[in-house]
Amino acid sequence: MLATGTSGATVQAKSERTDPQCRVAEVDVTEEDSMVCRIIDQDALPSRFPTHRHQGEFWESLGRTVGTFGFLEQVLGRAIFALSTTTRYDTAEIDSAYEEWSRTLERALTDPLGHLVGDYEKAVRRHPDATTDDLDHLVGELRKATRIRNVLCHGSWQEPDANGASVPLFVDRKLNLFDAAIDCAFLEQVQRHAAELSCAVINSVTRMGWQFPGCSGLGKPII
Repeated sequence: MLATGTSGATVQAKSERTDPQCRVAEVDVTEEDSMVCRIIDQDALPSRFPTHRHQGEFWESLGRTVGTFGFLEQVLGRAIFALSTTTRYDTAEIDSAYEEWSRTLERALTDPLGHLVGDYEKAVRRHPDATTDDLDHLVGELRKATRIRNVLCHGSWQEPDANGASVPLFVDRKLNLFDAAIDCAFLEQVQRHAAELSCAVINSVTRMGWQFPGCSGLGKPII
């Protein structure tokens, strides 16, 4: 097999060996003092590499959990819209409130989950008819969910143990290393909790008598 190295030199295949992960073709470059060139044989990679080590059930549980977090982000964005749209302002505050409202809606469309939680909290506290008795608890749970969501979405999943549990390689901005093994039972628990948080956010709007945006349930339509 012939190949060309980065220096443009023609190289001749020397041997092939099989790694636990992939087969590598080893070639010698004809120029003196050059490094040996190795190229991954992609045709020899396991099916669905690099996710082949985990069972399909694991990836299904992970996908459903990540999908539920996506739903939670959408719900928070709609709740921010509903709360900010139905907040009453004095005449002197209308112009400045409108400018802030426009920026808030833009963030609701583009911000990640953590920022949405902050904007949602502000919107609830500003609304004169909103119930805030359990807001501190709800916001605290949302922030906890944000941290685990970041691990699940951005972690690099390592080889599972004998029980199918895997530790995702993830370091947060404070350089804290995540070191807990995650299995299907854990993922299903997180998925249920994210769904419960979504319902709690929706309830914070509908309990005031408004119909939640995007839904066809009872309540007064906002638009």
